[in-house]
Amino acid sequence: MGTAAHSFTLLHDSEREAFEAQVASLGKGTSLLVDTYDVEQGVRTAVDVAGPDLGAVRLDSGDLVAQARWVRELLDDLGNTTTKIVVTSDLDEFAIGLLASAPVDSYGVGTSLVTGSGAPTAGMVYKLVSRQDDEGRFIAVAKAAKNKASVGGRKYALRRLDENGRATAEVLGIGTRPNDDGNDRPLLHQLVRDGEVLPGWTGPDAVRRAAECHQQSLAELPGAIRRLQRGEPVIPTEYEENLT
Repeated sequence: MGTAAHSFTLLHDSEREAFEAQVASLGKGTSLLVDTYDVEQGVRTAVDVAGPDLGAVRLDSGDLVAQARWVRELLDDLGNTTTKIVVTSDLDEFAIGLLASAPVDSYGVGTSLVTGSGAPTAGMVYKLVSRQDDEGRFIAVAKAAKNKASVGGRKYALRRLDENGRATAEVLGIGTRPNDDGNDRPLLHQLVRDGEVLPGWTGPDAVRRAAECHQQSLAELPGAIRRLQRGEPVIPTEYEENLT
């Protein structure tokens, strides 16, 4: 069995083209991810592309129990009675237990499978935000799935520092670099170039670099970061947008 990421769909000019490319590569028995944009339209397009031999559709967002039920009905109505439903989306044993009553055939478990129940985790998700068109121009792309819509456009980030080197804001630039007064610290670093990991980002050097960066980041923050009460962020996040 095989499936694809949302980024694969976003790389294509349309969801249909992405499905056609995946089926051409992996066959009709593949699992098509149908919730990058609109689930119902995604299911209909998947069936139109692969026909009754479509292996499975994958759901990755929204109310998975309710969604699996009406997707099952839709697949059956379209004649795809043997097409299975695969469910993902930060699943653990409790989420799977809640899905027991839904017509789900298989589950994709990631983070909780690696860490085990009760272990703290940092959710890291790759989201494609921009791609090149046929002329080489970068265009913004974004997911539109319910509760998981993303913000398109290349991102730039820096930490705004005052004259004493104290952080006053995190600044995010969407489609353009934020204005830098010369005292701000860039937060993004290039790890890969032309498909190759750059020197210094793996092994002992990377561990030392990460430790130094962590210490520097903490030293820049105001003392209020150590408070235990819930409340507003100690420093705000600002953004500047220019997608043209």
